[in-house]
Amino acid sequence: MSTTAAPRARSGWLHGRTALLIAFAFSVMADPVSSVAYAIEAALRALDGNLELLLPAMALVVLVVGLVVASYHQLVARFPEGGGSAAAAGGAFGEGFSFIPMGALVVDFVLTISISVSAGSSAIISYLPGLAEYRLPLALGLLVLVAGLMWFGHLGRAVFALLTIVFIGTAVAVLLPVPGMEEATLAPVHGLTHSAPLAVALAFPVAMALATGIEAPSSAIAQLAQLDDAGRRSFGRWALWLTLGIVGTLTLAITAAVVWLGIGIPGDESTLVSELARAADGHGLFAAFQAATAMLLLSAASSSFQAGPGLLKALARSEDGTSRHGVLPAILGRTNKHHVPMIGVGVFLVASALVVIAAGAYDQRLVLFYAVAVFVSFLMGLVAMAKFSHRDGRTGWVVLNVVAAIAVGFTLVANLMRPAAIGSLAATAIVAGGLYWAWVRAGRPRGAALAVAEAEAGDELPAADGPPADAAAPQGTTGA
Repeated sequence: MSTTAAPRARSGWLHGRTALLIAFAFSVMADPVSSVAYAIEAALRALDGNLELLLPAMALVVLVVGLVVASYHQLVARFPEGGGSAAAAGGAFGEGFSFIPMGALVVDFVLTISISVSAGSSAIISYLPGLAEYRLPLALGLLVLVAGLMWFGHLGRAVFALLTIVFIGTAVAVLLPVPGMEEATLAPVHGLTHSAPLAVALAFPVAMALATGIEAPSSAIAQLAQLDDAGRRSFGRWALWLTLGIVGTLTLAITAAVVWLGIGIPGDESTLVSELARAADGHGLFAAFQAATAMLLLSAASSSFQAGPGLLKALARSEDGTSRHGVLPAILGRTNKHHVPMIGVGVFLVASALVVIAAGAYDQRLVLFYAVAVFVSFLMGLVAMAKFSHRDGRTGWVVLNVVAAIAVGFTLVANLMRPAAIGSLAATAIVAGGLYWAWVRAGRPRGAALAVAEAEAGDELPAADGPPADAAAPQGTTGA
């Protein structure tokens, strides 16, 4: 071998891993990045339009997301094979507890699909207001379109990554002229300002929809079968912190721009971010931003259309009656020639359509339900990690896990003070209880806690004949 062959091989290896990391990280952050399209507006509405408190509220949102990311940094280290909070809950408390986060994820997938197509229709209507009277048919059409595309197989990570990058690029282009634009003079708002901390504390939980995709890297690393545990651990952690950095920066920058320009609560035919893009001037830029927003939101819906039916498939019995987990009807495991479980896609299509219809395809109604189910999953994962940290004697991590769990618990309780959110929690309890009941009836098959990882990995995950990699992992694998 020539003296230059080894460096070239090393360079090619590094380039390959960098490209894979970019594709992986930017694809799994599609959900939280797309949430920027409606989360900031949700906070502003909860504040009754008080722009003076919007930036503190969104800063608090980013802080809480950071606490969750820090704990999931630890979770990924302990479960590099994937599985997220389901694997953590099963390992810490027993496999039966893994169905709580699984039930939460199923509901979250339905809500993600519903709010994404609804917000996608809002993005289109903001550019073409004449379509406002067709909001519901438009959203349902987008829903059927995304579900129909599932027939042809899963879109690649590169497509999701590209759409995420395009949205970020157009958002930066919208933000660049803002510092030179005339600052609005904000009139003092009375009623909330005298109790600003309480107002912010009650408003920020609605905007925690921004955190709904944080679970994704800890589960999606199961897709990276070409990497060993150390590689998946590294990719998962990079994806988590890149997500926090990009989503946090984008959120705070857009919020600051909205406050600077004095953009208030938009009308029914527009959205907060579209009003910002309109203010940035330039018809072409406005059109590009609306198109990028709509496409990213539909990619987030597509991602959930992959993950949800995939989870049902992983929990389904096989046709011959034998299965790794075998708790759901075998029909949910049947796939078409492109290996897509279309019955499961149909289940999520119907469930999402009902939710969209109930909300009239208004994303700002749906956001009131949103940051509930996935926060049940977060809470289970954080409590599980606190137990692992305590057993391993890692006091610092115990404190961080507990603080994160308290923040998540507060967010959950605050959202449940709104009657609309109780339906989301009830749905989570029903789905989780149904999965647990099916598991018990099936004889409590071992390895059920790995179903989330299996759903991401497809056929790459070896058959499980025992509980997930759990607490028995040596302390070195918990990786602080």
